[in-house]
Amino acid sequence: MKSLMVKHDYILFDLDGTISKSADGIKYSLENAIKQMGKPVPDLSDYTLYIGPPLIDTFLNICHFSQEESLRGVEVYRDIYNTKGKFVNKAYDGIEELLKKIKADGKKIAVCSSKYELFAKEIIEILGLSQYFDAVCGSTLDGSRKDKKDLIPYALNSLGTSLEKDRENVVIIGDTYFDTKGAVQTGIDFVGASYGYGDIEQMKKEGGKVFADTPLEIYNLI
Repeated sequence: MKSLMVKHDYILFDLDGTISKSADGIKYSLENAIKQMGKPVPDLSDYTLYIGPPLIDTFLNICHFSQEESLRGVEVYRDIYNTKGKFVNKAYDGIEELLKKIKADGKKIAVCSSKYELFAKEIIEILGLSQYFDAVCGSTLDGSRKDKKDLIPYALNSLGTSLEKDRENVVIIGDTYFDTKGAVQTGIDFVGASYGYGDIEQMKKEGGKVFADTPLEIYNLI
């Protein structure tokens, strides 16, 4: 039976791999940042390794940079992404229709991304989706807010509520186990975007139980 209305009051969306097809722009920016740092470029064919986690973690864990090198790598990456990478973005088919339906239900919608917040806002504008979001929430430059367990409460505060007050009325949609883990850590509901870049088995291991194969399937799951 088709749901008449979304049951959750606060709908949080991951960005890369959930709203936006962004892999090519991210890969381009990462490759060129590593080259500018004079380091060997690792195999980046597996998007799940670096789409989803905080950027500094990618430099630390995938590129095996030192902490200092990783901080510099983040700066170089952001310069490249700002001039080229962010423009290589396209919304998944069905995302705008999904957002329209949720908005028509009178629900609050926010982006909740580990991407640097300014870039997240610019990408939503590039995609032409700004009118659907009540807030666009991302990470800080200094890395003090980068994990989903920190971003989720921040997003809810930006929507005018709190995790303590509305935990049961919140759902996050994401495509990686970082999103699943954040949902479990904060005690909110989760819907996995299996059409994105992440690994569905990793999401299941982190506690993911509900998955959508297309954006439009999400509506009846939230």
